[in-house]
Amino acid sequence: MEITHQYIDRNNGQVCNEPLFGDRIVRWLYHPIRENTPRLFRLITGARSTKALGFFNYDLALSTWIFGNQRFLREAGVSLEECLDPPRKLDTARKVFERKIRYWQYRPMSDDSRAILSPADARVIVGSLEEVSSLNIKDKFFSYEELLGEDKGNWLDLFHKGDFALFRLTPDKYHYNHVPVSGKVVDFYQVDGCFHSCNPQAIVFEVTPYSKNRRVVTIIDTDVEGGSQVGTVAMIEIVALMIGDIVQCYSTAAYDSPQPVKVGMFLAKGCPKSLYRPGSSTDMLLFEKGRIRFADDLLENRYRQDVQSRFTAGFQTPLVETDVQVRSVIGTAV
Repeated sequence: MEITHQYIDRNNGQVCNEPLFGDRIVRWLYHPIRENTPRLFRLITGARSTKALGFFNYDLALSTWIFGNQRFLREAGVSLEECLDPPRKLDTARKVFERKIRYWQYRPMSDDSRAILSPADARVIVGSLEEVSSLNIKDKFFSYEELLGEDKGNWLDLFHKGDFALFRLTPDKYHYNHVPVSGKVVDFYQVDGCFHSCNPQAIVFEVTPYSKNRRVVTIIDTDVEGGSQVGTVAMIEIVALMIGDIVQCYSTAAYDSPQPVKVGMFLAKGCPKSLYRPGSSTDMLLFEKGRIRFADDLLENRYRQDVQSRFTAGFQTPLVETDVQVRSVIGTAV
């Protein structure tokens, strides 16, 4: 039976139905075909296929004409007034997904030095790794050891039983990631993997897609001068179906003079850090145990039982997302 997927709008507290783009295709791919034709499943979720699907959906002029770019803009609720480029220039799906916004105007940032920010316009679930290990989502929602890389023993030990925030970017979202904390980059690496969908149906059916997909890990030490004083933080950027690239493009003034992220750099929170090209994708933040206090509303929303969540139905435990804006406060340093 098909289950509606709902989330909570943080701005007004309303329960909203999520329009799941391409939901029928995802349900077909991640249910019967996975069991009956595993070779085809692996082919579709491989690097070559995801690039080809991305090209057809986001770059090919014919597909833009067939599916109607302006119709998508209306149905997705994309706010054109916040975009830097005029609407007439957003004439392909790729340009919509890679749009730049006046974030300094439309995504204001708290001046509290202890505030930890959302890295993206996304739907978030927060929690404790210690708690997750005892729930039904252990080794299903994500595998902690795989997530950071099984050979990264120092980081696995550091974040053991710490806290996490999982941000799911839907196709309609603004797809730049911003820095959630201020601090110095002490490690930066890529973990190879597949390109599974981030649709809730796929996450429920596919085992640990967040820790099996290709991802970029940035480890930030915030206990430095000018840092957020929340310990060491891992920011993990995870690709998905039809996304073949994460462009690192850190900028301190709007989107000007972008720089690749490197070990030794100081990153200022709230600044653009990277761009997904294109489609849906996921960010995850990991914190050391006892170093962050998540916002009360995010914790309370997660356990709501009056919201129809595919995650709750699939994992038999309350897992309700809250829709948040990039640079909004998700917690404070302890």
